[in-house]
Amino acid sequence: MNLPIIARPDLDEAELCKRRQQHLQTTMIDDGIELLVLTNPISIRYATGYRGYSSFQSKIPSAYLLLPAAGPVVLHGAYTDALDTIDRCESAHSVTTFDAGLDQRRAIDRFSTDIAQALAASGCEPSATVGIERTTPLAHRVLAGGDFRVVDGEPVVELARSRKIDGELVAMCHAIRTAEAAMQAMHDQLRPGITENELWSTLHAINIANDGDGVDGRMLCSGPRTNPWYQEASDRPIRAQDLVAFDTDMIGPFGYCADISRTWAVGDAPTPEQYDLHARAIAEIEHNTALLRPGASFAELSQQSFAQPDRFVANRYACVFHGVGMSDEYPKIPYPQDWEWTGYDGEIEAGMVLSVESYVGADAGRQGVKLEQMVQVTPEGAIALSTVPLDLA
Repeated sequence: MNLPIIARPDLDEAELCKRRQQHLQTTMIDDGIELLVLTNPISIRYATGYRGYSSFQSKIPSAYLLLPAAGPVVLHGAYTDALDTIDRCESAHSVTTFDAGLDQRRAIDRFSTDIAQALAASGCEPSATVGIERTTPLAHRVLAGGDFRVVDGEPVVELARSRKIDGELVAMCHAIRTAEAAMQAMHDQLRPGITENELWSTLHAINIANDGDGVDGRMLCSGPRTNPWYQEASDRPIRAQDLVAFDTDMIGPFGYCADISRTWAVGDAPTPEQYDLHARAIAEIEHNTALLRPGASFAELSQQSFAQPDRFVANRYACVFHGVGMSDEYPKIPYPQDWEWTGYDGEIEAGMVLSVESYVGADAGRQGVKLEQMVQVTPEGAIALSTVPLDLA
């Protein structure tokens, strides 16, 4: 198979990494945080450009980045000499059972010392505020009992990531174009007899050939497996008259996410039911996209979101909108039925990139349609970033 290679944009990736780091440091200062301890591989890549072992790191956080608001940036537990965003690399005292064994107390004490030394090297007081992204309950208790003040580091990272800086949209659109090339190849291969896994593998192959990272899920299904949603790719052969629905969830070139959903009918003549489901999903996407504007509150977007007939409500998607950057990110805006238990308020800002979601499948129905469109919010409203048509055929 000839894999399409998408021309890379004229983008200085090293400069983009520096600007992201500076942007994060500015956000830290605004929030009164003097040092961030990052373990999420996406956060480490956002702050420095380091991309090594991201899948492993997401399961066993053996590396950690110590990022001060001003001062030397130190990566513990990994090595690179190719990034100007990292001043030095050192060994790690990782608080995981894999690295530290069943009794983690010694590793926690050494981890705490690494943090204290980073504060001193940055000219901070021992009582400085430290944002820690993720650690174990025991580590949190020990760290919270020390000299420095411990706060949750994830909100400041998510807030910074939601506010796109120059260059990010160029990188993201390249990831989207790569995903769309893969989607076109998938569409060309779609025929009765191909399995879900075979079709899904095309997305992976083209992404990796273009220096992408991988996917966050295996979200492709066909026929009766399209209802309810969240049934992942299998070895089921796709059949004539099936619907095939997928969600790319792709971490592509430059580390940016292309999060796009389409649903296609197999064959030249979709059924009336398939047309109806698809038209309802398009109506939801169009209505909800039109709501987006700077200053809109999350609560009003939820309350004003498109209302499908009652028979589709039970199988609704997990949210109406969510942010997108180097993965799914803040904010996540739920349907009104879910607001009381999972909603939180906030405000849409110009420049935010969001995915607009729809899943339409009747409770106990035989099939369903999944659509998702990536958009950027501008002062004039939302503009589509994903350009593959929402067509059913």
